[in-house]
Amino acid sequence: MSLTKTPICNFGEKAKDFSLKSTENKKISLRDVAGKNGTLVMFICNHCPYVKAIIKNLVDDVKFLENLGIKSVGVMSNDVNNYPDDSFENMISFSKLNNFSFPYVIDETQNVAKAYGAVCTPDFFGYNKNLELQYRGRIRELKDLKPTSTNDSDLKLAMKLVAKTGKGPEKQIPSMGCNIKWFK
Repeated sequence: MSLTKTPICNFGEKAKDFSLKSTENKKISLRDVAGKNGTLVMFICNHCPYVKAIIKNLVDDVKFLENLGIKSVGVMSNDVNNYPDDSFENMISFSKLNNFSFPYVIDETQNVAKAYGAVCTPDFFGYNKNLELQYRGRIRELKDLKPTSTNDSDLKLAMKLVAKTGKGPEKQIPSMGCNIKWFK
């Protein structure tokens, strides 16, 4: 595990299209997950301790954001040959175990992670209704892989603002987690 932090938000950058297989065995594209008030593209995986530490909070936040017209997708881009815990079969189990209400898709070529500039899990890309990047921050502060508060998460507050105004917060704290496991 190599701790990696996300870069600063490149406000206005357009979302990249994709077509990836979901744990429901459906092809999912950006158009399928674009919400009327915003879209959240999340690079996550099954085995990362940072993802595991926030997954319940993330599932709850995504359900809340759905009610604001923000749709979400989880993208798993890790090398499954060297990290079998992230296999497609384990993605299916992980999504069921955690009651995902959003599509969870596999980026087998890692081309989507590269196109987005994803660097770690979790890595959040929050877009407004025009699919312009407005948030590239953390879900919440963690200490020793435990949330430091039970207040609304940074992600939830930022995406509420995006849904309401089309703009994300100027101040954003980078997400951090395990680096994406790139093919060798």
